[in-house]
Amino acid sequence: MTAWDSMAARREGVPVLMPGHVWLAGAGPGDPGLLTLDALAGLQQADVIVHDALVDRRVLALAAKTARLEFAGKRGGKPSASQADISERLIALARDACRVLRLKGGDPFVFGRGGEEALALAAANIPFRIIPGVTAGLAALAAASIPVTLRGVNRAVIFAAGHGADQDFDWAPLARTGAPIVLYMVMHHLARITEALMAAGLAPQTPAAIIASAATPHERVLVSTLAALAADARDQKFEPPAIVVIGEIVKVRAQLLAAAACIAPPT
Repeated sequence: MTAWDSMAARREGVPVLMPGHVWLAGAGPGDPGLLTLDALAGLQQADVIVHDALVDRRVLALAAKTARLEFAGKRGGKPSASQADISERLIALARDACRVLRLKGGDPFVFGRGGEEALALAAANIPFRIIPGVTAGLAALAAASIPVTLRGVNRAVIFAAGHGADQDFDWAPLARTGAPIVLYMVMHHLARITEALMAAGLAPQTPAAIIASAATPHERVLVSTLAALAADARDQKFEPPAIVVIGEIVKVRAQLLAAAACIAPPT
């Protein structure tokens, strides 16, 4: 009996992925331990798994041996399928009576365009189910020992996408809130965005960090300031996928790491 069999046997109400149905599921930021049980159920039942580039290979390894993997990534700067093509592929597979799992990194509805796919499936009368995932904007910070909120520091947080930052976008309202800003898909426009935030009044010495490849064996963390962040990222060759966090909450990382280092390991 595998670990999956053992867990499924103990769990009541395991959802069933039916032929002709599509599940839009989040795979989390990388570590298979951050999968939901429903996403794991989808991996074990699907005939076809349509996945993006952010889904860790260790997650895909949990798929049933009979499942067919189809890549449908849209990583910027690389040849990729259009969103319309991906939605049409999901519809076609469902109409062929396949059990389809559309697997995305993080959460399907947090900068994952899962909403567009859900609307396309609904318009085509394809039954679908939404399975939330752990979004990288939360998991990356937690993995890097940066709390998303902390009493006495902040009571709100802003999530924004850096994709399309070359287009008109007013960063001033974000800068004025004083809340930490968590940025997805930002590395190609990092200098432009940090300059815009400083021009909007955010102090150059505001703490900032980059968490690259969060929750994977390749995770790297860079702690810097708003003014120096883009240059430091270039110097240290930080590449996507990465999450950027800007705000006083970044300072807590050093405190938590120092506290953890003082805790004696169990004997």
